Amino acid sequence: MENKTTIDIKEGKQDLLITREFDLPIELLFKAYTEPELLEQWMGTKVIKLENRNHGSYQFETSYNGNVVFKANGTIHEFKPNQKIIRTFEMENMPIGVQLEFLEFEKLTETTSKLNMQVIYKSNEHRELQLKMPFVNGLNMAHDRLQQILTNKN
Repeated sequence: MENKTTIDIKEGKQDLLITREFDLPIELLFKAYTEPELLEQWMGTKVIKLENRNHGSYQFETSYNGNVVFKANGTIHEFKPNQKIIRTFEMENMPIGVQLEFLEFEKLTETTSKLNMQVIYKSNEHRELQLKMPFVNGLNMAHDRLQQILTNKN
């Protein structure tokens, strides 16, 4: 299956550039990142806290067979509806550390939109640790679910 989410990985850099076009209006794509019920569906994680505002924060938690297997949290530094979210992201108990994420939402047509995301890690080594995980496939699967869920709601 073709990966529709592209990840630009430049050698020796400490960032990633992620892009994905969606057959969704920009407002719906933005909601997928800001409404807890939608986030939980496509990310497959529980939203513990989500303060969509400048200097807000968030917490996500994923369980399997009753055990918490993944926790992530961060601070939302800038929040502009249907335009951008700048936030930190940190997975608990992982050596990757805090990363800085710039999410930009771009309207292509009335019914299509694009997500441009830059993720900056503390170092190239931290980025490489992330890439050793099933990150690329996981992100593609999650974005495919996002498209499918929101297409059915639209």
